[in-house]
Amino acid sequence: MREHSLFAKKSKCIFMTLSVEYLGHVISAQGVATDPSKLEAIAKWALPKTIKQLCGFLGLTGYYRRFIKGYASISQPLTSLLKKNAFQWNDKATDAFEILKAAMLISPVLSLPNFDKEFVVETDASGMGIGSILQQDGHPIAYLSKTLSPRHQTMSTYEKDLLAVIHALEKW
Repeated sequence: MREHSLFAKKSKCIFMTLSVEYLGHVISAQGVATDPSKLEAIAKWALPKTIKQLCGFLGLTGYYRRFIKGYASISQPLTSLLKKNAFQWNDKATDAFEILKAAMLISPVLSLPNFDKEFVVETDASGMGIGSILQQDGHPIAYLSKTLSPRHQTMSTYEKDLLAVIHALEKW
């Protein structure tokens, strides 16, 4: 480090540990997981009563969307409430809120990619959204999902599947 004029700040260095917390994630030999303190905050989150509270919840869960299979489809009833003059809480929003909270609390530990091994991308398309899973050795590395615009919802199943492949390739 001296040779290249690099310095380490002792207060920010951790040595001889099995896991490291970094930007809301816990990185260990098992892979990448969500920070337990963030999961605790999500578990305690009360039903949003305002757009600001809903934005806060969706912002926190959205940061971890790559951990949740089908995130876009699950959160769609909530994101639709963010449209202008559309915040009218209903049973669909309550169900989506509870399902999203539950999905966050059981989110998997994602494997770290090994660029010497083969990657596998699985895609899926439904009437409302598309999704992809990036895997290696049968373990998920990341999830990706997106709700479809009304124009894309009218496409055939084959076209939606192709759209999922294109979206995955663009992101990964």
